[in-house]
Amino acid sequence: MNRDERRTARLLFAPDLETHEVLQVELDRPEVAEAVRWAPVPSRISRELQRRAVRDGKLTYLDDVAAPVQAAREAVMGERAAGDPRLLVRVDEFPYYGAYDDPEGWASTFTVFHADAMRGTPYLLAVLPRVARDPLDPRGTESRPLDGPERAALARAQADGVAFALHGYDHRTRRGSERAHSELAGLRGAALEAFLDRGLEAIRELGLEPRAFVPPYNRFDPRQYRILAERFDVVTGGPESVRRLGWHRSPQWRADAVYMPAHPPLYGRAEEMLATIETLVERRWALWVPVVLHLSWEAADEWRGLVRWVQRAGRYAVPWDDFYAAVDASR
Repeated sequence: MNRDERRTARLLFAPDLETHEVLQVELDRPEVAEAVRWAPVPSRISRELQRRAVRDGKLTYLDDVAAPVQAAREAVMGERAAGDPRLLVRVDEFPYYGAYDDPEGWASTFTVFHADAMRGTPYLLAVLPRVARDPLDPRGTESRPLDGPERAALARAQADGVAFALHGYDHRTRRGSERAHSELAGLRGAALEAFLDRGLEAIRELGLEPRAFVPPYNRFDPRQYRILAERFDVVTGGPESVRRLGWHRSPQWRADAVYMPAHPPLYGRAEEMLATIETLVERRWALWVPVVLHLSWEAADEWRGLVRWVQRAGRYAVPWDDFYAAVDASR
């Protein structure tokens, strides 16, 4: 195993290593090597084939991520590998990227989401330091800071233990095509560093210190990853990331950060992912499981799907501080 693969192995077994249920020397097994196998960014053609395989159900979370990792755990721990899945819930996004003209309305929507729908379920919130007017217009320049109700909503979430991620700067795309929407497109070197530092400065002015980055539109380029990894402990992604970086098991160490995309159906509407989560519960697969919910998607049915999700799956969500502790221990 290379350095990143060894760190990924320690990450996957971090809770067991901490309690000495597993010794690091026991991770030197072929099943572990297979589960943490590192792959470079594939060619453009390969990335497109991977995207189609995901779409057609030929590349799935249960079979191609969870099953190999659980096989590794069982090879090392036997029956002791069984346990509850550890859901790492990410919520995109606050404020809603289209909230330029309705800050109070979306702050109120978030308050209902946080207090009434999530009911104490731990999660990571992707935060925009500013909100753009017409964020899908790459020629636009106007944006606003968060206003009083939005800041108050964040303060309440922070007091309740919510973790926070930087979600770009104002979510304005630099590309007009729907398939190419990205706030980071075209940024290189010093320009990317300045963009990220501006976002970090703005979010810190809100009293937040993010350890994770959630790329707007789930898109960034492979050459940008190194700079992202210098500033964040966790770099996330989603289905759109496959076109740029390819399909990879998640979570995994890459360079100086953990890359953690969420794969369908665990990136989607709450009710659509329940069957997969309940399969993990039934099989007793005690894995880190990235899950992505969207504030605007769940509001569309007045939180009914999300409330059912919380009732049936919320108990398996773990605080992000637990995961960050595992990241630190595996570094």
